[in-house]
Amino acid sequence: MKKYSSLKEIQALISQGALTLPDLLAYYFKQIEEHQHLNAFNEVFFYSAEVQAKAVQEKINAGTAGKLAGMVIGIKDNICYKDHVVTASSKMLEGFVSPYSATVVQRLLEEDAVIIGRLNCDEFAMGGSNETSYFGAVKNAVDHALVPGGSSGGSAVAVQADMCLSALGTDTGGSVRQPAAFCGQIGLKPTYGRISRYGVIAYASSFDQVGPITSSVDDAALLLQVLAGADDNDSTVSPIEVPEYSALLQQDGKKKIAVLKETIENDALDPEIKAAILTAIDDLKADGHTVDYVSFDLLDYLVPAYYILTAAEASSNLSRYDGVHYGHRNMEAKSLNELYKKSRAEGFGEEVKRRILLGTFVLSAGYYDAYYQKAQKVRRLIREKLDELFAQYDLILSPVAPTTPFKIGDNMQDPLVMYMADIFTVLPSLSGNPAIALPLGNNTDGLPLSMQFIAKHFEEDKLLAFSQAFLK
Repeated sequence: MKKYSSLKEIQALISQGALTLPDLLAYYFKQIEEHQHLNAFNEVFFYSAEVQAKAVQEKINAGTAGKLAGMVIGIKDNICYKDHVVTASSKMLEGFVSPYSATVVQRLLEEDAVIIGRLNCDEFAMGGSNETSYFGAVKNAVDHALVPGGSSGGSAVAVQADMCLSALGTDTGGSVRQPAAFCGQIGLKPTYGRISRYGVIAYASSFDQVGPITSSVDDAALLLQVLAGADDNDSTVSPIEVPEYSALLQQDGKKKIAVLKETIENDALDPEIKAAILTAIDDLKADGHTVDYVSFDLLDYLVPAYYILTAAEASSNLSRYDGVHYGHRNMEAKSLNELYKKSRAEGFGEEVKRRILLGTFVLSAGYYDAYYQKAQKVRRLIREKLDELFAQYDLILSPVAPTTPFKIGDNMQDPLVMYMADIFTVLPSLSGNPAIALPLGNNTDGLPLSMQFIAKHFEEDKLLAFSQAFLK
C-alpha cells in the first residue's frame, strides 16, 4: 500500500470501494511494527482503534460519516483519552488511566477520526529533542542517529514514517513546529486560545497549545477547523467564530512579508538553511509578494523571558504530582515530607526537576520582581513590537530552528545549548500568534530543511491559504 499524504486522497479511494478503513488501519499497524526501532509510540490502541474503524466504515457506507472519516491519527502522550493510559512520557504517571477525554479528543471522535495510539514525547513536554522521555529517545526516520526534535518528536516521526496520516502535538515554545521541521512535515501552532487545553496535561498554561502535524496543508486546515472553538471547560478559549478553514485555502492577493533580519543574519544559523530561505525569499518576490527585511531588536531577550515564565508556570502546574493525590508514590517513606521528596525525586526526570527548581526560584520572595515580573514586562514589549510589525505586514518570516537535526546525545549535557535552539520558535509563543513550519526540501546530506511564517492573531485562514500556495 502506498503512502497517503492527505485525507482527501483516502476518502476518494474509500468512496470508490478501492480501500476500507479497517484495511487502512491494518496497514498502519504493520507500519508501526516495522518501525518499532524509532520508538515513536508509547502505546498502540489496537482494540479501541479497530472498534472505531469498523464503526466509522459502517457510517461511511451509510453516508452519515463525519468530516474526519478515514483519518487515522496519533495523539501526543500528554493528551487525555478516556479509559486509556496517559503518562506525559514520565515515570510520575506510569500506568495512569485517564477518567475523561480531552476536548480535542472528543472533537476528533465526534468527526469520526480513528485514534491509533499515544505518541512518545519529552517528559511533561519539556525538551527540544525527545531525549528526556522516560520511555527513551525517539529516532529520526531519515537517520536513526539523529533526534526528531521535541517535545512532540513521536508525533512528527509517526507522520514522517507513515505510521499514521496525521498527529496531534502540543506547542509551548516550538514543540510542534521544530519536530515538524526536523522531520520534513508541516507543523501548525494556532493562536493561543484558538483550541481548548482541557484534558491536556499542563506544562505552562499561558503558552501551551495543541497543534497538528501533517503532510498536507489541507489536513492541517481541516483539523484546525474541527478542533478550534469555544469550550465551557476552558475559560482561556476564545469565543471568536471558527472559520471553515478547509474551504478558505485560496490565497487572496499578494502579501507583504517581513523578514526578521537578525534571525537570517544570525551566526548560529546553519548555512544551508540560510541559503534555502534566501532562495525561497527570491521565489516569493518573483511571485509578486513584497518582502522587506526588518529589525527585531528584542531577539536576545526571547529565550531568557520564555524560560523564566514557562519554568515558573511549570513549577506551579507540577506541584500537584506529590505522591499523595496521584502519580508515582514511594512506598518506603516514614513521614509526609519524606513521601513528597522521595516520590518527586523518583518520579521526575532531570530536565523536569531542573525546570521546577528554576521556576520555584524565580517565583520566590526577593526574586519575583527581579525575574518573573521583569520577564512578564519583556513579554508585553515583544507582543507590542510584533503588533507594530503586523500593522504594516501580513506575515513574518524566520527560520524554525538554527540547525538541522543533531545527533542523539550531542546536546543533552549542556542545557543552555538546548534552550538556545528555541530562539526562533519562542517568539510567536510569547506573543500568542499563530505560526507554521513549512518544509523547504533537503540539504546535501538529505536532512529536512524548513522555514516559519507567523501571522496576526486569529488569522490562521490567511496563514494556511498562503502556506498552500507557497508549497505548490
